[in-house]
Amino acid sequence: MTETTRRDEIAAGLAEVEARVAEACRAAGRAREELTLIAVTKTYPASDVRHLAALGVGHVGENRDQEASAKARDCADLGLAWHFIGQLQTNKARSVARYADVVHSVDRPRLVAALGAEAVRAGREITCLVQVALDDDPARGGARPRDVPAVADAVAGTGGLRLGGVMAVAPLGEEPARAFARLRQVAQAVREAHPDAGIISAGMSGDLREAVANGATHLRIGTALLGHRKPFVR
Repeated sequence: MTETTRRDEIAAGLAEVEARVAEACRAAGRAREELTLIAVTKTYPASDVRHLAALGVGHVGENRDQEASAKARDCADLGLAWHFIGQLQTNKARSVARYADVVHSVDRPRLVAALGAEAVRAGREITCLVQVALDDDPARGGARPRDVPAVADAVAGTGGLRLGGVMAVAPLGEEPARAFARLRQVAQAVREAHPDAGIISAGMSGDLREAVANGATHLRIGTALLGHRKPFVR
């Protein structure tokens, strides 16, 4: 596949996603401007990131540090906002703090402390979202809903970090609308204590409509943008 063909393929995917987001916004009585689209480019090359940037996408999401750090270096000239959305071990905090503008997967005080220390060391401020385990099972990442306020307070009180809001993935086998309605309640409780923490990161290729209906502000879209072709990493 030539790069021109690939750019056209991504442009078509982006147009389709934008149409779906616009329709979801109409159905929910919301403005498109309330939503930020994050292109999830895991397993795809830096050249795809460049195509997305040329098409006007300004937010990129990755879930593995090794891959994300390399792409962030390769695309440093593009002025993109980099979102780390995967589970994060504390020993990767130093690396992630060098390039991530937003970390979506903050779920425990120890990680908060590690990220804050590394953000200060790097002279940066990182926006953190508290990941919520909507199935109440933190083994797969996320804080239990009852533990979210304490994690949010820890982020808000840590130098180098800014509390942005919450993030969640709809549990497998559950109706996304029900899951995202619970996330909306958790988000509201966080905002009551921290009024500026208005981000709700929810919704992927298969459930963006339900996420928009339940107040999502950030959508994490991969497959619908980049397709099912066999991925490769440069």
